[in-house]
Amino acid sequence: MPRKQSSKTPKQLLQGHQTDLSAWRKGGRVDPEKSVQNHQTPYSQKNDRQQDSLEQAFCYFEKVQDCVSLKKNSVLQKHLATVESIALQTGLPPEGFDVLLKVALSGKFADTVNTCLLKSLIPASVIPESSIVSSVSWLCIGKCSSNIQLLFFKWLITVFDFIDHKEQIHALYGFFFSFLQDEKMCPYVCHLLYLLTRKENVRPFRIRRLLDLQAKMGMQSHLQALLSLYKLFCPELVTITLPGKMKTYFKNCEGPWKAAINAIRRRSQSNSPLSQPLFLGTAQPQSRKRKWNTQLFIPASSTNRNDLEQNRGKNLVDLYSASKSFPVEQLQTFPQLLQNIHCLEFPSQMGSVITNPLLLHYMNCIKDESVYLRLNYWMGQTLQEECPWCVADNQYEDEFKDFLETVYKTECFLQEGFSSCEEFLYKSLPLWDGTCCRSQILRLVSWIPLSSSSEMKSHLYDPLAQLFFTSSLYFKCSVLESLKELLQNWLNWHVIHLDSVCDSQVCSSNTTLSGLVNMVAELIEFVGWISTVALRLENNTTFLLYFILDFYETVCDTYLRHSLPLLIMPPAGVFYPALLSMDSVSLNQLCYIMYRYRTNLVAAKENEQSKKKILQFKFSSQTYQEYNQYLIAMVGCLWTSTAFQKDIHPQGLRMDEELLKKTAVQEFRSSFNIVYHPAMMGYAVLFLQQAWPDDTTFNFSLIKGKKWNWYLEYLYAQGLKGLKLFIESSINRVSQASHSKAGNTQV
Repeated sequence: MPRKQSSKTPKQLLQGHQTDLSAWRKGGRVDPEKSVQNHQTPYSQKNDRQQDSLEQAFCYFEKVQDCVSLKKNSVLQKHLATVESIALQTGLPPEGFDVLLKVALSGKFADTVNTCLLKSLIPASVIPESSIVSSVSWLCIGKCSSNIQLLFFKWLITVFDFIDHKEQIHALYGFFFSFLQDEKMCPYVCHLLYLLTRKENVRPFRIRRLLDLQAKMGMQSHLQALLSLYKLFCPELVTITLPGKMKTYFKNCEGPWKAAINAIRRRSQSNSPLSQPLFLGTAQPQSRKRKWNTQLFIPASSTNRNDLEQNRGKNLVDLYSASKSFPVEQLQTFPQLLQNIHCLEFPSQMGSVITNPLLLHYMNCIKDESVYLRLNYWMGQTLQEECPWCVADNQYEDEFKDFLETVYKTECFLQEGFSSCEEFLYKSLPLWDGTCCRSQILRLVSWIPLSSSSEMKSHLYDPLAQLFFTSSLYFKCSVLESLKELLQNWLNWHVIHLDSVCDSQVCSSNTTLSGLVNMVAELIEFVGWISTVALRLENNTTFLLYFILDFYETVCDTYLRHSLPLLIMPPAGVFYPALLSMDSVSLNQLCYIMYRYRTNLVAAKENEQSKKKILQFKFSSQTYQEYNQYLIAMVGCLWTSTAFQKDIHPQGLRMDEELLKKTAVQEFRSSFNIVYHPAMMGYAVLFLQQAWPDDTTFNFSLIKGKKWNWYLEYLYAQGLKGLKLFIESSINRVSQASHSKAGNTQV
């Protein structure tokens, strides 16, 4: 394949871009006059020697014409050692990749030398696209062995995000596709094609070829990955059934490049900020963050900025002749986004998207599934490789926290969870100690998308339950808050998609109404179970009870506020501790929850009777029965003082009168009405002080008749709105005689 030959030698190329290798390491430019002074220091002298050695090595490899043996060739050994040493220490400059790739793929050396050269291709900044294109032309000649070709594909996948542009590489899609016939290289070629595929690349003959390979090799994950992507772009062409949920289709490419790149970054962090090389970024202040932050900047071309200014017109012509897309480097304002939204293309470095609000707006507007696939792939790889408790000897917890925080903010912005985060949580939660990155992990839990019930139970609920029961009170409350947010996000998703038609490409049993109902019901039942156990473990502490009731404030309104035909009452292990709580806030919360349950159930019953409801679901009679049992218990406690006689719930307060008399409690029947209730007695005392300021006996029996109604108004004025709503909705049918009777029972 023809390629443009540069008239400059490698040494001239290095000098044409920067006059000092140490300046390249610092990511800046060199003033020739100041460079002379800098060379006087020992550090700069060392860098100068490294530059000279690297230039000599590049010149040597450029001029090699015939086959050369490594044995007894001290010159080759010297230059090979120089390239390896500098590559591992600081990475190679962009200009060196064309030279080394040409030599490694041209077959001039033995595979031992070619392997060393390919393993030394560690980028310091970016890799020119032209180097990749020219290297592919050497693959066409076929002089290198299959092992070297395989190693080249592994390298290309690993450094894919370091390539400055992709347009010419996209034009080679068909060439890469031809390598699928090699069974050994097929997984890596599929991986590369997965990164390159666009809608225009999906063709019937390619689909047939993939199906033939699948019939020959079986259901291989890498073939499924490419077929899934093809089906996403052209569902009418791919008619076979494929797994709907994203899996880890590709294994990490074996090779030294990622470890070497991370080692260079860690070494840079230990030095002065000025000495840090600029990875995948423009001349912006370098962050201390590692892999994700190095990809959070839109990468610039490896061409020198001075050359860009001198050749601005020519470069712009070349750019738009190759692609009509709007360069994301120039996207700075929202009006620019609106003007160019039809021709905007995402950067190859998908990590740059999650910190760019304009690109996130674009994702929300376009809803391009291929963008989500690329972003999920990048994010899944990063989470897997950098998780402190999944990777041995990883001491970068603070950086991982920041990354998880960024991912969470992105999910909040998009109002949608990432499937890669879901899979990461499912894999990492069984290994998690509940301490490392606690708040970040629990925030990610709140954005888990809908999935099958079996997966949620085994991968989320079971690991969380083990940690929940053995952790502190604060952790329990944090888990409950996270699960409440998860429920809220699922309900919001349902409201947004309520009137939409389920897309055949992405529809699953969990995105249907029945699937969502089952998922929500399982979550509510899980929270009810762990809440009951937690209240026993923590002695019904008010702090924990607040978070539990806060969860049920969302549950009690799922029918009216979120149009979901589902209502699940709290278990008795939650209801009765709240009813008998010594804190007025908890009692007030419970009253509000019961009021909303009544409102939702009445609306559901009316819709069933009128047969005009849209949702063809009916609540079970057990739900109504359980609500009525709780209502009888609450009214009996707070109003009629008959809870011990009329509570019919199996786990309720009903007790024999003989047993109650043995407690030696006077007036035990009225122990939990709105006057004598432990949570309300403080209000009763204050009311008596205001109503009878001269009476210091605190005679609660005075609160009856009209005083009872005054006391109610006093309670309402104290902000107990939940109590007010409950009494007005559930006890307003009680006659005035019943009021008087209730008051007389306290005498």
